[in-house]
Amino acid sequence: MRISSIEANNFKSLVDFRIELAKFNCLIGLNGSGKSTVLQFIDFVSQLVSGDMKVWLDQRKWKSSELKSKLTKKKVNIDISVSFADRENRQVGCWDASYNPSMNRCTQERIELFESILEVTKGEIHIRHLPNRSQDGKEWKSMVTFDYEGSILSALKEELLPHPILEIKKLMKGVKSLDLLSPEYLRQRTRESSGSLGLGGQKLTAFLYELGMPRRQELTKRLKDVYPQLEDLRIKSLRSGWKQLEITEGYEGRESDILFPQMITEARHINDGMLRLIAILAELQSSHRFLLFDEIENGINPELVEFVIEALTSTEKQVLVTTHSPMILNYLSDEVAGSGVIYLYKTLKGLTKSIPFFSIPSIAEKLTVMGPGEVFVDTNLTDLPGEIERIEPEAQ
Repeated sequence: MRISSIEANNFKSLVDFRIELAKFNCLIGLNGSGKSTVLQFIDFVSQLVSGDMKVWLDQRKWKSSELKSKLTKKKVNIDISVSFADRENRQVGCWDASYNPSMNRCTQERIELFESILEVTKGEIHIRHLPNRSQDGKEWKSMVTFDYEGSILSALKEELLPHPILEIKKLMKGVKSLDLLSPEYLRQRTRESSGSLGLGGQKLTAFLYELGMPRRQELTKRLKDVYPQLEDLRIKSLRSGWKQLEITEGYEGRESDILFPQMITEARHINDGMLRLIAILAELQSSHRFLLFDEIENGINPELVEFVIEALTSTEKQVLVTTHSPMILNYLSDEVAGSGVIYLYKTLKGLTKSIPFFSIPSIAEKLTVMGPGEVFVDTNLTDLPGEIERIEPEAQ
């Protein structure tokens, strides 16, 4: 199961916003069009299911009141709708919620998947489960008599949830955003990761340690494809449980009296591009099911872009990246580009909107004779909102 679409109403510049999602997704658009906001919203929705909203807001140095759009004065709550599809792309369910920033939780929710329904309304929880239409269903209801943050899913005991609803909880908690990934954070020594790289990658070292030797060896093997001098990726244990990332490189040859033996480099001296690659490949080894990367090409040599895109498009995980680089599109097949490249733009009212890039008539025509990256280079993005307005007047 994967997320097939997300709707947002009243989150920053996302008002009556909808985005269709494929397995691999690439957001493009001008600076300020809302690409980072979309990543933040998906991370926000995931955090609703995890709870601890105050911690999440503190990490980003935000207040809950700042999430609400300043482009509309009518609504108080932030409305959310997430749709789900199976492997054959058939729609199987949805989750609708309304988040109240002042209460820091969803005051209304409805989750429906297959024959299971969970609903929160007027301070009551209703759970209905119909195993199949030939059997009697089960129903449970209760008043909400406890405090919680985010979604009711963050507070209810898992044994109370029907299996399909529990699957939605696991899927939404499996969203991982690396939109604040930073080499400065990636270099840090850490003690434990709790299964996460951290918001900016500051738990990378502990995360790699907890992966275990077999998966670290697999990660190292993949890195050797682009760094042939790499011999080992290891985690050194220090005092008090601290862990330090080191790489071992091997060189051969002699220049005058200088030998080139193995060279061990600590994380604080590893180049930015390699650190980002390590973080990306580590996440592909994780249990997370939906990965979000902002400006995926940052710090990565152009020669390595194809390697990164191949890794992200071939994984079983759902992936969403943002980019300003046509090189990213260069390495996408027409099929993947057609379903996954999404153009974001702002209307004259300042609202962010989305449209599949290659569904725009002028762009679709170019794709018949050019590759996706060539089309991107040959397109003036500032002209597209006008064309979209002509084919979808209501979008403005």
